[in-house]
Amino acid sequence: MRRALELARQGEGCTRPNPLVGAVVVRDGAVIAEGYHTRCGGPHAEAVALEKAGDRARGADLYVNLEPCVHREKKTPPCTEAVIASGIRRVIVAIRDPNPLVDGKGIARLRAAGIEVVEGVLADEARRLNEVFFHWIRNRTPFVVLKLAMSLDGKIATATGRSRWLTGPEARRLVHALRRRYAAVLVGVGTVLADDPELTVREVPGPQPLRIVLDSQGRIPLGAKVLSPEAKTVVATTGRMPSEIEAQLRAKGVEVWRLPGEGDRVDLKALLRRLGKETDSLLVEGGAEVAWSFLSQNLVHKIAFFYAPLILGGLDAVPSVGGDGVDDPSQAIRVRDLEIERVGDDFLVTGYPTPCSD
Repeated sequence: MRRALELARQGEGCTRPNPLVGAVVVRDGAVIAEGYHTRCGGPHAEAVALEKAGDRARGADLYVNLEPCVHREKKTPPCTEAVIASGIRRVIVAIRDPNPLVDGKGIARLRAAGIEVVEGVLADEARRLNEVFFHWIRNRTPFVVLKLAMSLDGKIATATGRSRWLTGPEARRLVHALRRRYAAVLVGVGTVLADDPELTVREVPGPQPLRIVLDSQGRIPLGAKVLSPEAKTVVATTGRMPSEIEAQLRAKGVEVWRLPGEGDRVDLKALLRRLGKETDSLLVEGGAEVAWSFLSQNLVHKIAFFYAPLILGGLDAVPSVGGDGVDDPSQAIRVRDLEIERVGDDFLVTGYPTPCSD
């Protein structure tokens, strides 16, 4: 099953909105074939592994990290039928597929065909691997990850506004991998004005994310790198953006989404509802006010905070999270299931804010 999970990860960034799935065929204690889902619309992991196994699959075991599909409302045939036809004697499944079209029906179909099914092997790991898919298939809104890079004292820029580079090359490469993993990346227009980021995947191979800029009044420069043709860009705005600015952006091939506003800001819940119609996940990269806006509205499902071994100091330095904050520590947003990873000279802290949950 661990090998099935490893295989599944190889599809990161390419299978959405489908889940990440790996499959391993084992006979007499030896692996005879394996496969994974490489892209949406392509063959599923089980079909790939079983085709490689051929006649050797008869009487063998199949390990798969997600329940085999049973429905026909997709481009590929049901995996359950391929498993039954192959002669597999036992299927070991990490976790059930929460898609209402599956959700136990695949396992029931296999058992009805006389195949033994074992459930729950490495279920927690399998659930974490497909946390994006599980959230999106249940809610139809994106799984939101807040990524910040900061000094040890929690600053994302000096008092002069300079922030390049706080973290090292290994951390920056990992950020590009995150942009590949998640379907869209978002910043506020303040970050565009201060840093002029490209928000593209460059240091790892993979698809480009949808770039989103929050800009309620149309302040984004027409020459900003985030408007380059390397990737699709959406400017999320309100009725306050001048129509001539919208026309200029559209002339550059940029999509403009006019959404409800909350004061002088874009309604983030409206944005996520709109975005959920198009994609499954969102990486929020800043800045400080945007970070607090998402956190304070309970819209962040996971954090990815990079800490550089630096101390910037300064009362006027830019904090990683802005806003009004809380009045008392008892009101703080707590983070569960923390994990800390060394990335070059930096540290990556990941976790899940509460009470935000699926």
